[in-house]
Amino acid sequence: MNEKIKMIEGGVTAAKGFMAASTAAGIKYKNRQDMAMIYSKEPCKSAGTFTTNLVKAAPVKWDKNQVTSGADAQAVIINAGIANACTGEEGMGYCAQTAKAAAETLGVAADGVLVASTGVIGMQLPIDKIAAGVKAMAPLLGDSLEKGTEASKAIMTTDTKNKQVAVQIDMNGTTVTIGGMCKGSGMIHPNMCTMLSFVTTDAAISKELLQEALSEDIKDTYNMISVDGDTSTNDTVLLLANGLAGNKEITEKNEDYALFCEALNYINETLAKKMAGDGEGCTALFEVKIVGAETKDQAKVLAKSVITSSLTKAAIFGHDANWGRILCAMGYSGAQFDPEKVDLFFESAAGHMQIIKDGVAVDYSEEEATKILSEPEVTAIADIKMGDAQATAWGCDLTFDYVKINADYRS
Repeated sequence: MNEKIKMIEGGVTAAKGFMAASTAAGIKYKNRQDMAMIYSKEPCKSAGTFTTNLVKAAPVKWDKNQVTSGADAQAVIINAGIANACTGEEGMGYCAQTAKAAAETLGVAADGVLVASTGVIGMQLPIDKIAAGVKAMAPLLGDSLEKGTEASKAIMTTDTKNKQVAVQIDMNGTTVTIGGMCKGSGMIHPNMCTMLSFVTTDAAISKELLQEALSEDIKDTYNMISVDGDTSTNDTVLLLANGLAGNKEITEKNEDYALFCEALNYINETLAKKMAGDGEGCTALFEVKIVGAETKDQAKVLAKSVITSSLTKAAIFGHDANWGRILCAMGYSGAQFDPEKVDLFFESAAGHMQIIKDGVAVDYSEEEATKILSEPEVTAIADIKMGDAQATAWGCDLTFDYVKINADYRS
């Protein structure tokens, strides 16, 4: 990592001026927090990327309108349990009512309130509970690490762990902070899970460059993960910048912009990997690197084909070096390569091993391969010997528990 970027403990409250709160609104879950609020003391530039699923949840439509309107943003209201997807005009009305409740409670403009929902598709939100939750959270707002952590826990659905990260950047002597939190465990196959990600920064940066930085970065981060091949109706990434760091505003693609993009990439990649590694029922994060590719797009297609292969995912669960499944998944990806030139390696904390050379198995120890594949983070590296381009995708193994979790998700 660039020496000007430093990892710190934290999440959405790490950057100056950002606060968070959470509450148990009783939307669907019992005896747990299920609503979160992010608030900035100063109005923010907003950027966002959203699901490409034709079926878009009401909050996605609401947030897309807010981001493209040019209006400043100052608050985000998130609920877990009900997705507010496939809910028609009534669902859109609930977004407006949520924003209105937040605006009145926080003293901000309603067009500066973003909303996000995650959970079961098709159910209407209990708007009275949502509005009560907004009012309950306002006096609880704080900028502590604990407040941010509690917010990251409140947005979980089938996630088994909360997900947050933060970094500080030395920008010409000025400290700029970026922090984020996300949730996602199932229905993860973003194309811009149910995937929600919220990133906050105190950087001073133009809205145009903020949006460009985010739109470009998701191509190599959130769009390179998959748990189950299902692209959610609610996928949303929001990036808010309030400028309180006091750095010289980034208005052109200079060194400051490049540094900001590098730090943003670290935040987004870390959050994306946390989601992939917490896939429903999974026991391992599965990383696939394609190297020696002719183009980056070719490498991306190949890498995503492997991590979405159910047979490959099942083999990783079984700690089985069934390399034929990987080569097979590469072969049906649509990308062109010569199977008889592929070298394949497995690696993890337990070691590094070549499995095939020029498309043919080498003499390797199955016992040693199983040992490597038994770690909680496993990587497959395929060298296709066509050029210098490469890409990495992240997924997870496919277990019995994935089916159990999704067979009775609504009940």
